[in-house]
Amino acid sequence: MRLFGGRSKESEAATDQALERTRRSFFGRVAGLFTSSDITEETWESLEEVLIGADAGVQTALEVLDRVRARRPRRSDELRTMLAEELTAILQAASAPRGRLWGLPADAPEPERPLIVLVVGVNGSGKTTAIGRLAHAYQQEGRRVMAAAGDTFRAAAIDQLQEWGRRLDFDVVAQGPGADPAAVAYDAIEAARARGHDVVLIDTAGRLQNKQNLMDELSKVRRVIERHVDRGPDEVLLVLDASTGQNGLSQAQAFAESAQVTSVMLTKLDGTAKGGIVFAIAREFGLPVRFVGTGQREGDLAPFDPDTFVQSLLGDPAATEA
Repeated sequence: MRLFGGRSKESEAATDQALERTRRSFFGRVAGLFTSSDITEETWESLEEVLIGADAGVQTALEVLDRVRARRPRRSDELRTMLAEELTAILQAASAPRGRLWGLPADAPEPERPLIVLVVGVNGSGKTTAIGRLAHAYQQEGRRVMAAAGDTFRAAAIDQLQEWGRRLDFDVVAQGPGADPAAVAYDAIEAARARGHDVVLIDTAGRLQNKQNLMDELSKVRRVIERHVDRGPDEVLLVLDASTGQNGLSQAQAFAESAQVTSVMLTKLDGTAKGGIVFAIAREFGLPVRFVGTGQREGDLAPFDPDTFVQSLLGDPAATEA
């Protein structure tokens, strides 16, 4: 499966499968609305209820439906097409690259190696697992990966990342619990340069109880990166748990302010009945979702494609008509 090179049939199938619970619970009701040829006020109310219930957000739901109404669909198939177009437009509007690695044209030049990816997110979002999956994807491209165990607040996070390194055979730079995360990042960059690694994936602490401490810590890590590679991180990836719903918005806001996030990975998509948070994130913060977690294994990561995501949510129109 191509992860960094765009969509493929395998990634589309994985995304579709991961969205099965969301489609069956919330958006399955939308598909049911398209079986009737009549569009009534009840149809619009049901659509609003479904979008809000799936965590798309009240404002997002209202704006989308207002735009669809203004286009005056006459039949249910027109309504489905217009709804899909408006939802896709929200995601596409936020898809412009903010970093130096993902979402760029295939022929875009890469920064000087090592490539630096700073990974942020609250504890429990699947951040360390996300690093393991990214490492696996880069290894599949023939890249040599180094990881930095920068979440020194939790000993378990260090152990978990080291276990991923042993399982997938990539190097992990770590110090003891309570060590300076910036020092860990420094050591990892130096080691990557000395050993000829292509990519450095830097884990970070995810506690939000004291946001100022988080901001200070991430700012220090960024300064270390800037001094050693003459630029900031090439991507700052925010890992969000899809099942957190609207809490994901407050998390996105906190990290967007403190870490200058460039991309989002949505994890645990296969384990939630609500996938609409993607639209709220795109609308509120203009952050591009680049990857979705589609299962529990190291290869269960797919590139995010707005059209594939929306079509998977709304279901196959041919199946709906059958």
